[in-house]
Amino acid sequence: MVPAVIVGGGVSGLSAAYYLSRAGIPATLVEERPRLGGVVSTSTVDGCVIEGGPDSFLAAKPAAMELIREVGLEGEVIGSNDSRRVTYIRKGGRLIPLPDGLMMMAPTRIWPVAMSPLLGWGTKLRMGLEYFRRPRPEAPGRSVAEFVAAHYGQEAVDYLAEPLLSGVYGGDPAKLSVESVLPRFVEMERKHGSLTKGALAARKGQGSGGGALFQTLKGGLQQLTGRVAERARPEWIRGRAERVERGDDVWRVRVGGGWIEARHLVLAGPAYMAAELMRDAAPRLRELLAGIEYSSSMTVALGYDREKLGHPQNGFGFLVPSRERRRLVACTWVGTKFSHRVADNRALLRCFLGGAGDAAILGESDDAVVALVRGEIREIMGVSAEPLFARVTRWPRSMAQYLVGHAARLREIEARVKELPSLYLAGNGYRGIGIPDCIQLGREAASRIAASSQQPA
Repeated sequence: MVPAVIVGGGVSGLSAAYYLSRAGIPATLVEERPRLGGVVSTSTVDGCVIEGGPDSFLAAKPAAMELIREVGLEGEVIGSNDSRRVTYIRKGGRLIPLPDGLMMMAPTRIWPVAMSPLLGWGTKLRMGLEYFRRPRPEAPGRSVAEFVAAHYGQEAVDYLAEPLLSGVYGGDPAKLSVESVLPRFVEMERKHGSLTKGALAARKGQGSGGGALFQTLKGGLQQLTGRVAERARPEWIRGRAERVERGDDVWRVRVGGGWIEARHLVLAGPAYMAAELMRDAAPRLRELLAGIEYSSSMTVALGYDREKLGHPQNGFGFLVPSRERRRLVACTWVGTKFSHRVADNRALLRCFLGGAGDAAILGESDDAVVALVRGEIREIMGVSAEPLFARVTRWPRSMAQYLVGHAARLREIEARVKELPSLYLAGNGYRGIGIPDCIQLGREAASRIAASSQQPA
């Protein structure tokens, strides 16, 4: 019998293995893919660092930086070039910069919003009057679209909330739960009534300090997952977990026709994977986990000769709202967003496709996808140059969708898990989809296992 089995070798599973190793508890890691790290995937082509999955993490969430320091990679951290942080929204065939001072969709500066052509005067007037909105009785079960429209109107949903969230969740704001996706804004509403008033108070509280909004590693985020795997040194069983059984004070995991017995079990993959494994051990938990939906995504990296690109890349990139979208969801101008990621004579465009409304794009061939993206880039940016290289990465069912009712579902999931001693859930299906969120859940699982192991039998 082993002390702990972790099913899933992504960021959450590796974090759990690392913190278990810090506590002196060896872990057995089950992962069927040929490498560890999950959606974190970095390659270097022609002097360009290409992220196939996430390219950075929010600096405001500490778990990622804490782990980076612990594994000795602090010297590799770089921040986004926020002095050049301009994000464009496509509207009516034009790329229009987001007004300065927006906190998501809440304005904190009047003049830039008033002068922006992104929003009509009716929306601008509504934004101004929203400041006087008083706190109201809490209305649970709202979607992001309902929440934003109630404060700022439908245009703010279409050209602010939807495109800003599409690259993160790849979901539909009419279905996403505001309580789970934008909890900070729900708290602002509860306290101030007005989101604008709440955003102003939050900005005042932050002062003038801060630092970069996004952080990453010079050589790519796979530096982190690789280093964590080296330090954790779990016993890696390459194979697919097929079934889980619960015995007296033991979990049994079937892998490749054999069984592994363990005191503790961490399910660190997608919720649908955990659901399938728990189909016999806990049918109701399986039903709850299976109800967490996922969307699929795709990244397409296009590398160019900088002199031939014919575009200034004067910002971080652009977003395409669903009202204006054909297939392309967003595009990052990597060399502007991050220094040290692109050679001086190169330009790198990182494009995003898929999401809840376009899973079919993952079934297209690489050549078809690249041709499609190049056509839209030509139309939007005026770039007709031939790329020096292209890299397509597919992520089927990779982005958890926190739909309306997610918070209530999560409460019941956690109650059911408490009834199953030594079972722990980690991954992006529960309390956050970013790298720091996944690290935090892996660390919490390890901490609970360590605390349990110290208790007398």
